[in-house]
Amino acid sequence: MNSPPGRIQTLSRETGDETTEQPNNLIHIMPRIPTIQIATASAEQQQILAQVQKGLGLVPNLVATLAQSPAAAHAYLAFSGALAKGSLPAKLREQISLVVGETNACDYCVAAHTLLGGKAGLTPAETLAARSAEATDPKTTAALEFAQRIVADRGIVRDEDVEGLRAHGYTNGDIAEIVANTALNIFTNYFNHIAGTVVDFPAAPKLAAGGCAH
Repeated sequence: MNSPPGRIQTLSRETGDETTEQPNNLIHIMPRIPTIQIATASAEQQQILAQVQKGLGLVPNLVATLAQSPAAAHAYLAFSGALAKGSLPAKLREQISLVVGETNACDYCVAAHTLLGGKAGLTPAETLAARSAEATDPKTTAALEFAQRIVADRGIVRDEDVEGLRAHGYTNGDIAEIVANTALNIFTNYFNHIAGTVVDFPAAPKLAAGGCAH
């Protein structure tokens, strides 16, 4: 199915009909891939769960589900860990996660990064704004709009989009990391959609038309 540029084709939760409106919700599904349970986990899977438990104080269902494939879980954790040591501050990484999650209609990731964004120093208003690619400063806004465009236009951006980031002070390395953080979140968004991961974070406020919470 084809959508206009910058819009994403999805299904209406209410009717099941196709729609090209920017998605905020997908049809609720039961988990297709279950979480790994400690009692039945292999030694490698137990090591992954213990590593995450030690770092976060909990094992999110995303990781417990990804751990069905230790290779996929290791890849995710390594990618995330590497980007945490990059040039982009934690607040911006969380804002990128929020705008990508919202654009991809991933309730799980929006809920998770609303909580994690608060821990990184974002205010509730900032987490809501980020989901609509908005921020209080132009430089952050430029990065969020770029990440949103990557998702909406499948990475087919324009020269002026990249130049706009440079005009706001982003280096080539920073731009690479904006793309990398966007790609990491696309992976988790898509995985959660496919696995039907149960949300184990407090639900994020829903956005009404225009980006306001309700």
